[in-house]
Amino acid sequence: MPELKRLHAGHAPAVLAFELANRTYFAASISDRGDDFFDQFTDRYNASLTEQEAGICAFYVLVAEDGSVLGRFNLYDLEDGTARLGYRVAERVAGRGVATATVRELCRMATVMYGLLTLRAATSHDNTASQKVLAKAGFVSVGPATPADLGGKSGTWYQRDLQS
Repeated sequence: MPELKRLHAGHAPAVLAFELANRTYFAASISDRGDDFFDQFTDRYNASLTEQEAGICAFYVLVAEDGSVLGRFNLYDLEDGTARLGYRVAERVAGRGVATATVRELCRMATVMYGLLTLRAATSHDNTASQKVLAKAGFVSVGPATPADLGGKSGTWYQRDLQS
């Protein structure tokens, strides 16, 4: 059974393997991270851990029984009871309800562990899978997302009130 775990230094090799194995798949619906992301992976990863320790963000990985990463689920800019949600799942588990179940779990955790009241997430117009995940997880459309919000693509912002 996959387990949602808070990101730590020991996850780095599995996270890098996940990102590399799914790069082409992700690029079909979200902006590609670019070669610099992979060239500077260790520095960026360590910076993320520093942000997490400072309480600015909270990063999670969905780990399979074999230790491989099935998905990344992140809370960014934790401030004043609000955070942005970002996530991505491996192609091999896409379409099986894994993202929806994990987003729902992270919503519960966001309230209990971080005292969050609202989560926001943006998705591009062509990422229908993510739109479905957000809708099934209780998010509602709240307005347009600009290309600056989504790495060059236009889309929609979604929001979920965690008190309900």
